Amino acid sequence: QLQASGGGLVQAGGSLRLSCAASGRTFSSYAIGWFRQAPGKEREFVAVISWNTSSTYYADSVKGRFTISRDNAKNTVYLQMNSLKPEDTAVYYCAARNRVVVATTPGGYDYWGQGTLVTVSS
Repeated sequence: QLQASGGGLVQAGGSLRLSCAASGRTFSSYAIGWFRQAPGKEREFVAVISWNTSSTYYADSVKGRFTISRDNAKNTVYLQMNSLKPEDTAVYYCAARNRVVVATTPGGYDYWGQGTLVTVSS
């Protein structure tokens, strides 16, 4: 089970840190991705980190502003979001993929968290 948290309301230019905590199983060997879905839009890829942190990938829209990291000892993955923009407003989901190779499409993930809402005001 994955539990995403840390969302909230923030002004443009501000920062938030999302957390994705795993329970019930160890996800240390899983790639973990973050996706987001804005109202009326499809779920889109944000960032992914490989199980051993050797690989990270970001959507072009967040590159340079967001940083994904993980602490396998705590079974937790983080998404540090800086310089937030109104267009970052969405429900953010974390997902786990039991593969060595990371993926950037929702269909490539085996487990999903419930989502946390991020609202960026202008």
